[in-house]
Amino acid sequence: MRLLLMSDTHLPLRAKRLPEQLIDEIPRADVVIHAGDWVDTDTLDLLESRSRRLVAVYGNNDGPGLRARLPETAYAGLGGLRFGVIHETGPARGREARCAARFPDLDVLVFGHSHIPWDTTAPTGLRLLNPGSPTDRRRQPHHTYMTATVDGGRLTEVELRRLPPR
Repeated sequence: MRLLLMSDTHLPLRAKRLPEQLIDEIPRADVVIHAGDWVDTDTLDLLESRSRRLVAVYGNNDGPGLRARLPETAYAGLGGLRFGVIHETGPARGREARCAARFPDLDVLVFGHSHIPWDTTAPTGLRLLNPGSPTDRRRQPHHTYMTATVDGGRLTEVELRRLPPR
């Protein structure tokens, strides 16, 4: 099962549209995961129409239209793994322990908010992934997203993908 992970698209504030490379990945994915801060409903409509399956949440910058359509926290069983998606997890310091305590039944937690790519594993085995942002890199060197594969109940081939400069 191929996964496409993104967050913090902030459209149309940080870009007019999603990068073509990212749009091209959508039909290749079995599941698209978006960890919030869409800002516009057009991007949600686009992903809903082009994704085989979308697992998504709203973020702190998302207004009533998105909050009416999306949960704050989403859960999905994918290929034998228990996934959770949330926008904000708090400060980097102590994140693994805090998230492991809050989500003891998950195998993978996808989050956003910081725009900083993140890939760590808590002592409990919870894998934490932040794909960064494809449109607002902030202090990061690149705009980014992630791809991953779930195979035989294991998360494999987790890759941070860099987008070309705009």
